[in-house]
Amino acid sequence: MYVRRLELVDFRSYERVGVDLEPGGNVLVGPNGVGKTNLVEALGYVATLASHRVATDAPLVRAGAATAVIRCAIVHDQRELLVELEIAPGRANRARLNRSPARRARDVLGALRLVLFAPEDLELVRGDPAERRRYLDDLLVTRMPRYAAVRSDYERVVKQRNALLRTAYLARKTSGGRGRRTRTETDQPADSGTELSTLTVWDTHLIRHGAELLAGRLELVAALSPHVSKAYDAVAPGRGAAAITYRSSLDLVDPAPDRSALEAAMATALAESRTSEIERGVTLVGPHRDELTLTLGPLPARGYASHGESWSFALALRLAAYDLLRADGVEPVLVLDDVFAELDSGRRERLAELVAGASQLVVTCAVADDVPQALRGARFEASDGEVRRAE
Repeated sequence: MYVRRLELVDFRSYERVGVDLEPGGNVLVGPNGVGKTNLVEALGYVATLASHRVATDAPLVRAGAATAVIRCAIVHDQRELLVELEIAPGRANRARLNRSPARRARDVLGALRLVLFAPEDLELVRGDPAERRRYLDDLLVTRMPRYAAVRSDYERVVKQRNALLRTAYLARKTSGGRGRRTRTETDQPADSGTELSTLTVWDTHLIRHGAELLAGRLELVAALSPHVSKAYDAVAPGRGAAAITYRSSLDLVDPAPDRSALEAAMATALAESRTSEIERGVTLVGPHRDELTLTLGPLPARGYASHGESWSFALALRLAAYDLLRADGVEPVLVLDDVFAELDSGRRERLAELVAGASQLVVTCAVADDVPQALRGARFEASDGEVRRAE
């Protein structure tokens, strides 16, 4: 798989730009701040329908424009697919596949398999658990696009359930306990009966979607784990053993439970936490409370790993994702955004050896000499608002 052409209209700093990429190596060179990362961000958006830099779409649209457009021509098995995305902050984004409108934007997921490593990935090691959950879910959707609907449905249920719990919490707080009846046998406060009755309905949805998402994550971590260890040892040999472990908010005895067991465990956990949830006004059970723990030797990477170790671990997580996708039978596009400036010469050469055989590699850098010779292919020079092929 490779991207043959990328076109942007009113995306970030670009009013209009088009770049014809090549299979194999592609190096985008230019000073900081001229828009190199904007190009790879657009590629990442086609693959995931999200930016790796910002949480909302508004910053992706050029100042003064109402919408932004990304067009991406993707070649796989000698067939070309044109993906077009119209980004409209405040409205539903629109998508087209080979010029035909898609029913939903997420129907384009799976068209481009891509792994992007960027400086922001340091947060995978040093940041909050939400960063690592997003890493898992993005990879899960890349491998099996159907999980985009599971993920979306689960997030919607959690949001609705939190709103109901917040309402019950505020009702209790403002009532000051007046008119409160005795708690029932399930230890549920009886002064918010309407909210609790609706909450029970949402519990069913939370259990169903949550168990499905959790099962996918557990299966993914089991498949990903050996690739992480191998990738870290390749990037930083002799620096300790890297490992990942999934830590669920549920009390799971079986390391590989089936869906029905996960649903039963979630139902039990919800019943046990109902009083605490109402007292705190938030959902306390489910995949949104889980953690992917990263360890180097006997110690957690977060808080203990040095800057170099953290950088190497973040890189190993992306390389592991790349290797796992390759093992699935589809060669993904690999993007390295401003990576080599952060690596010493030894790590640069080791990384080059690992990725030199990629079907398509896109590298951004401020200094061309930072990129190992083995990865240099087509070269593009970026300046303010334009990108041109270097002769």
